Amino acid sequence: MNEFDENEFSERSESSFDIKSLIPKVMKIWPWILLSIVVFFFSGYYWTKTTVPTYNVTSKFFIKEKESALALFEKPSITEVGNVGLQNEVIILKSKPTAEATLKNLDFDVEYFRRGTFIDHRLYKNTPVLIQVDWNSAQVTNGLVNLSWENDTHFTLTFDDDNYTKYLPDGTSTAFKNIPEPEKFPFGEWIETNHFRLNIAKVDPEKSGSILFKVRDLKSLTNQFSSALKVSAVERGASIMNLSINTTNVAVGEVYLNTLMQTYLAKELQEKNEVYANTISFIDSQVSGIADSLRFFERQLESFRSQNRFFDLSAEGSAVFGQLSELESQLSEEKFKRTYYQSLKDYLVRENYRDLVVPSGIGIEDPILNAQIENLLSLQVEKSRLLATQKEISPAVREVNRKIDNLNSSIREVLTNVDQNAQRLISELERRITEIEGSFRNLPQTEQNLIRIERQFTLNENLYTFLMEKRSEAAITKASNTANNKIIEPADGGFQLAPRPVRNYMASILLGFLFPVLIVLSREFFRTKIEDVKYLEKFLKTSVVATILLNKTADNLVVLKHGKSGIAEGFRSLRANLRFLQPNEDKISLMVTSTISGEGKTFCAINLASVYSLTGKKTILVGCDMRKPKIFGDFKVSNNQGLSTYLSGQEKDWKKVINHTEFDNLDILVSGPTPPNPAELLFTERFDILMKELKEQYDVVILDTPPVGLVSETLDLLAHVDFTLFLFRQNYSQRAFVEALNGLKSSKNLKNIYAVFNGVDSSKVTYGYGYTYGYGYGYYEDDKK
Repeated sequence: MNEFDENEFSERSESSFDIKSLIPKVMKIWPWILLSIVVFFFSGYYWTKTTVPTYNVTSKFFIKEKESALALFEKPSITEVGNVGLQNEVIILKSKPTAEATLKNLDFDVEYFRRGTFIDHRLYKNTPVLIQVDWNSAQVTNGLVNLSWENDTHFTLTFDDDNYTKYLPDGTSTAFKNIPEPEKFPFGEWIETNHFRLNIAKVDPEKSGSILFKVRDLKSLTNQFSSALKVSAVERGASIMNLSINTTNVAVGEVYLNTLMQTYLAKELQEKNEVYANTISFIDSQVSGIADSLRFFERQLESFRSQNRFFDLSAEGSAVFGQLSELESQLSEEKFKRTYYQSLKDYLVRENYRDLVVPSGIGIEDPILNAQIENLLSLQVEKSRLLATQKEISPAVREVNRKIDNLNSSIREVLTNVDQNAQRLISELERRITEIEGSFRNLPQTEQNLIRIERQFTLNENLYTFLMEKRSEAAITKASNTANNKIIEPADGGFQLAPRPVRNYMASILLGFLFPVLIVLSREFFRTKIEDVKYLEKFLKTSVVATILLNKTADNLVVLKHGKSGIAEGFRSLRANLRFLQPNEDKISLMVTSTISGEGKTFCAINLASVYSLTGKKTILVGCDMRKPKIFGDFKVSNNQGLSTYLSGQEKDWKKVINHTEFDNLDILVSGPTPPNPAELLFTERFDILMKELKEQYDVVILDTPPVGLVSETLDLLAHVDFTLFLFRQNYSQRAFVEALNGLKSSKNLKNIYAVFNGVDSSKVTYGYGYTYGYGYGYYEDDKK
């Protein structure tokens, strides 16, 4: 046989993990795979049925990006770069205050459930009973309560859960351990105990039934829904947001999202109308006194005319009255403005910005003052929105506070100037009125009295008309205001997130198949011992000339005593293969070795010698392992004399230490007593002479040598033989031994060294070994026995 091509070996995969060799092993465990699939499938079925369904409900909401309140007066600061305003609105949408305001408009404080085989199903709206909760009393919360009834008048409450929370009227909660016993109560009446106060009304026409319910306090609901809400842009850079929430009931998700958007819009509109509401409130506070004065002077004027029968003024009186009325109207308006300025200054000093009134709302057309007040209100709104999600010490809030303080100082300076101007104008008007009143005294007394009354009446009437006009303008603006944001797509329906039955069942089947396969793969991946002859054929740099089955008898002389067995056929196959390796030689010498003890060297050497002797060849088996001699026991001969006796010079003639067995053509040279220097004995000239003479006297010389991995002298014996058989034992030899042999072959340039795979258990091999072995248990007569 040609020597193994090392270039061909170098092209092979370096990995010891052969996928193809795993296919027969996987096919062998198909019953376990089927059982695993069934177990995993039913596990997936149970998991699917016991998982509470979760649905994803979505809606679309448009958020208008707000411009900076001071965009006309200063450059935007670092906190206003990009879409920070939009991000703030998103944070406000997800904040707890927004969730709390939304939940206050909903009836989520009682959750209803219908008991099912595997899980309890959440109900909403279509419930057989309606439960009212008095939150001014203590309540048992966050645990399921069983409500059952047998008639239309009474029901029974049973507290089945192990853990409940007791909610107290002050807003705190505590663990509830004193669980009440089942008790019967009437429908439609407030029931009050030390632990709860409820009113339960029956709306289901069925006389008997049951339902589960859970009472939830506002704080826990707020935490749940604020954390569950997801807000994301529909597209990158867009201001249309996709609002989504995962819930166990689609209707609950729809109602919450729609109410959330409506609550957000209502809050925005409320903030937007706050200025106009303050204007209306300020005007109403001023109008109440003027209306009383107007009614008083109206009655006084009617009474004076009826008593004095004086209805028309003279031409001179009419002129004086017109001048005085015009000047007094102006004076009244200026005094009204000064009242507003003083009120505004008080608000600024106290930093009470929520009650501010924009000057334009009451007829003060000062563009600078109006712009500054509007900016101040916008900044205050922005601060309120930031505080919904941030603290006072955050950079954004501190930046807004800085702007508010600067604007406050600026407005107070402007107010000082406009107030001084108003004071000068009032003084001028009062001086002109005093001058005109000089002409007024020349009129008759009766006409003077009439003019005085009409002056007061006209003054209050003009001021009342002016204020009511401004109030109407503010009211109309407030009524016509709309929110900047809007609902694009209300929540309607949802899709089920979990469980996904088809996906779960397919995953269960796949996992059921993969689980045993992965066990096989992991065992193979971490395997350190040689299990398959294919491994040797793939990674050895030499050929495997035979595979020997596992000896399950107590006798090592298998070939001689069980010649019709599969093991004996294996040694005959080995003998035939060796004949092909040396076709033109009648004589042969070989040695049997391995890496470590226990791989079957002596067993194979004995039976290989036996199979040669049966062909008529004169065969001798030499026990070279003087450290652990074994051969003598199998042939029942003495070990008192042997190889060590001859090599040490105690016996001059090697023929005298030869043992002739009871079997024809088979002699043995046992190891003999263990010497102190076995390695040195094998290197002596006497051993060289012995090997030369043995080859002359015998047709077949077989050496049973020590393990090559444990002693050093074995390698030196290679020069005395034609062939070396290196043994590997199934599930005993380490895979690292392959590399050890490859290393020896490469480094020592060894030739005529071949591998034998020993101890193969045919009852545990996988499908496919047959073509390699060519034989197996049960085929031969001795195996059947």
